Amino acid sequence: MDLGALEAQIAATFGARDRARGVDGTFRRLVEEIGELAKALRVGDRSALALELSDVVAWTVSIAVLCGVGLEEALDRYSRGCPRCGASPCRCPMDPRGR
Repeated sequence: MDLGALEAQIAATFGARDRARGVDGTFRRLVEEIGELAKALRVGDRSALALELSDVVAWTVSIAVLCGVGLEEALDRYSRGCPRCGASPCRCPMDPRGR
């Protein structure tokens, strides 16, 4: 599924609820899902990890749809390599925290 199709499906399926919940409420749901993703990562459960990753993506798409942001266009900055240094693989120096 491409991003445009995913955005359309998320909007059709959850758009009314997302609008009723608003951006703040929808963002809170994303944060909850990120917490669940963190737990799945700590536990190392691959099936839970796949489920939580899909939830994080879906809630991120919901926020993009609510805010009128097209993700294909927004993510284009990554299509040519690192958006900071322009290289692929990235050549940016890592900071002491591993970023």
